[in-house]
Amino acid sequence: MHLFFRTFFHVLVSLRRPRTSLWAESSLPMRVWPTDVDVALHISNGVYFSLMDLGRIDLMLRAGTWQQILRRGWRMVVAMETITFRKSLKLWQRYSIETRMVGMDKRAVYFEQRMVCHGEIYATATVAVRFVAKGQAVGLEEVLAEFGAPPQDLVLPAWIHQWRTDTALPSTRRPAPHDWVRTDAGMSR
Repeated sequence: MHLFFRTFFHVLVSLRRPRTSLWAESSLPMRVWPTDVDVALHISNGVYFSLMDLGRIDLMLRAGTWQQILRRGWRMVVAMETITFRKSLKLWQRYSIETRMVGMDKRAVYFEQRMVCHGEIYATATVAVRFVAKGQAVGLEEVLAEFGAPPQDLVLPAWIHQWRTDTALPSTRRPAPHDWVRTDAGMSR
């Protein structure tokens, strides 16, 4: 509900923007609003991912993909995400959310998203999205049949495969007990 009205507004705006390809980059002009900031008057770290949802929605609406998802009864759910911050976006500052698909594997479609101001990257994120229908994951073959084959040069970077492996949680069909077991690297699993 955090960005409900803003999402509704951007859906209307995106539907009026020029069409694009799902495989192209999308740039969504934005401004930092008071509801985006924390006590330091810059975008709160937790808000970045919510705002980036708008960038993915913009790309998919303008590519006609969102309409295909709705027609098929699919939902998009974020499976994993990681972000790196470089500079703070401050109250009233103008910026853009740059979004592009960077690849896919049998489990997810991966987007790279950047918050950009005056041509400079302020934050960058990678987001893994799964399509689900009736509580089940939609397979890659079905996704490709609906959206078409990606360009030949769209190859998922090796680090994403490693990230997915290193941070994976057990399937929802298996137990995932909370026991703070330390691993050799000092990280908890």
